[in-house]
Amino acid sequence: MNRPHLLTIIGTRPEAIKMAPVILEIQRASDRFHHMLVSTAQHREMLDQVLTVFGITPDVDLGLMQPNQSLADLTARALTTLTKVFVEHRPTLVLLQGDTTTVMAAALAAFYQRIPVGHVEAGLRTFDRQNPFPEEINRRIASVLSDLHFAPTERARANLLAEGVPAESVFVTGNTIVDALREMPLTDPFASESLRQLPLAGRRLIVVTAHRRENHGDPLRNICRALRMLAEKFSDVTIVYPVHLNPNVRQVVQADLGGAPAIHLIDPLPYPDLLRLLARSELILTDSGGIQEEAPSLHKPVLVLRETTERPEVIEVGAGQLVGTDTDRIVTAASRLLTDRAAYEQMINVVNPFGDGRAAARIVQILTDRYSGSVPA
Repeated sequence: MNRPHLLTIIGTRPEAIKMAPVILEIQRASDRFHHMLVSTAQHREMLDQVLTVFGITPDVDLGLMQPNQSLADLTARALTTLTKVFVEHRPTLVLLQGDTTTVMAAALAAFYQRIPVGHVEAGLRTFDRQNPFPEEINRRIASVLSDLHFAPTERARANLLAEGVPAESVFVTGNTIVDALREMPLTDPFASESLRQLPLAGRRLIVVTAHRRENHGDPLRNICRALRMLAEKFSDVTIVYPVHLNPNVRQVVQADLGGAPAIHLIDPLPYPDLLRLLARSELILTDSGGIQEEAPSLHKPVLVLRETTERPEVIEVGAGQLVGTDTDRIVTAASRLLTDRAAYEQMINVVNPFGDGRAAARIVQILTDRYSGSVPA
C-alpha cells in the first residue's frame, strides 16, 4: 500500500518555527507518510536560521526572495513555481501554516491542481482587511481554499464555522508555537555576541519588536518616540530592539533611536536567543503575531503595538493589552506595569490560552485517521 504523500510548504521564519514541530512529528511517522518539505525562501536569512536550529533541511528550495520584492511579484513567482512542484510530485495533501504570501499562493496553486490543502493555525481573524496587511486577506483566502482546518483555539474554530466552513473539517489542536517553545533551552547562555555584550545585570529589560507593514512610517516613529520617553523616565530600564532587516524599518529606527541612552538596536536574533531574551525580560512590546503567543507561554506581559489582533485570547485572559501606536498610550501602559506590581502580577499569572504543547501530535494523528493508504477517507 502506498503511503500518503504530504508536501509541506514554508517561506518565512514564523512559518518555520510553527511548522517545525509538525514536520518533526511527520518525520517520526515515516512508516505512515511520505513527506517532502518545500521552501519558497520568502525570507531567506531569517528562515534559514530557524531551520538550522531544528535540524530541518528542505527537500526543495525555490529561492524566491528578491531585494525589496513587491507583494504582486512575489505572489506571481510563488504561484508559478509552486504549481510546477505540485504538477511534478502530485502530493496527497499540501500542508500550510499561517497567513503569509507564501501560504496564500500555495493554497491557490494547490487548488488549481485539485490537490487538498491542510491549514495549520486556521481561523485567526481581526475582521479588518487592512490590519494586519496583507495577512488578514491571505489567511481568509487560505481558509476558502483549504480542506482541513487545524484551529489553535475554540475562538478560531468559531470564526471558521461562522464563515460556513463544515464543522467536520475543523479541528482544535492548540497552537504549535507552544510545542516549539518546549524544544528550546531557555536558560542557556546567549549565543549571540551582540547579546553577551549588553549591560543587563541589575537592569529591568524591555524587549521590543516592531516591523509590520501597516506600522511603517509615522506609526513606527510614534513607537520610537515612546521608547525614548520610557528610557528617560525609568533609569533602571534597558530597552533591546532587534531591528527587522526591512529597510523601511531599519532606516526609521536607526534615525530615531540610534545612539539613544539605554536603547540597544541589534540585528535580528537566532530564534533560541530571541526566546532567551524574552524569557529574561520584564516586559515585551511587539506588533508580531508570534510573540503575542510566546509572551503568555513564557509568563511575560505583552503590550501589542497594533489597533487590532487576530489573537484576542491574549487580551481576554489578561496576558496582554492592545496599545496601538499612539505614543502616550504606549508610555502610559508600560509605565503602569513598571510601577504597579499588582497589575504586573495579574498579567503574568494567567493560564496559557494556546494549549499544552501537543498540537503537532494531534495534527499528525488527525492526518493518520484521515488518510489510510493513498486515498483520502
